[in-house]
Amino acid sequence: MSEQAGSGHVQGSGVSHRLDGRVAVVTGAGRGIGAGIARLLAAEGAAVVVNDLGVELDGSGADTGPAARMADEITAAGGTAVSDGGDVSDPEVGERLVRTAVEKFGSLDVVVNVAGILRDRMIFNLTEQEWDDVIRVHLKGHFSTIKPAAGYWREQRNPDGHYRLVNFTSVSGLFGAPGQPNYAAAKMGIVGLTYSCANALAKYGVTANAISPGAATRMTASIPTDRRRTASDADENSPDNIAPIVAYLAGTASDWLTGQVIGARGYEVQLFNKPTPIRHVVSDGPWEPDRLAQLVERIFKPAVS
Repeated sequence: MSEQAGSGHVQGSGVSHRLDGRVAVVTGAGRGIGAGIARLLAAEGAAVVVNDLGVELDGSGADTGPAARMADEITAAGGTAVSDGGDVSDPEVGERLVRTAVEKFGSLDVVVNVAGILRDRMIFNLTEQEWDDVIRVHLKGHFSTIKPAAGYWREQRNPDGHYRLVNFTSVSGLFGAPGQPNYAAAKMGIVGLTYSCANALAKYGVTANAISPGAATRMTASIPTDRRRTASDADENSPDNIAPIVAYLAGTASDWLTGQVIGARGYEVQLFNKPTPIRHVVSDGPWEPDRLAQLVERIFKPAVS
């Protein structure tokens, strides 16, 4: 089922300040998708802890400038933000981000995990270090913020707290990008982590969802042209188009939505289905190999052809 909505830009549509009093941590918020999210959350009234290590696309280097500039931009526009240039894959940084939110702004309501790097290789060329680095930044980077945030929310003992966890997965994992085995594995790990958190933290007033974004960023610019999914124009392909669904999830009206993967690309937002059996074969005893082969080919093969 699909439904088309009328056009309109969120900042200027007259719908604003839905996040007044909310406090958010956004990782990877110095540039691209994360910057658009931090900017919109602040425009909607949230106080934002802007985290970005300021690395190159492959994770090399470090620069506190992107995070500081984004925090300054938010402040200049009348919003509230502080910056942090730490490495989110370090659990001490994750703890610091949570502590900063609580100490500076009095609480923590929303964690948005966007930070990530790429080390693209075909699986037969991928080094152990390239595997470890991508898994560390993406998957451990999510863990590093989620653990202290979950601990804080548990301590509040408020099942109606409207706490929000928004993670970032990717079509590279959902559909299996051939040249990104490390990235795909990390992003599908984030889906499982999101499902687990949605189940574990619901009684503490927390919802957990994962966004699968599509936008023109430094990451997509590195993908060979013949493998890119492109939108029809630059505005539609803007990373800022990912922010509105995150802003909705960050608000207090989204308690009903948890444990889901949500696609956001251009002017379209999608709800993905959860993995579920679509065909089955059953035996009344141990399988005889030839019989199993016959049934699998007859019942399963039409579903994957």
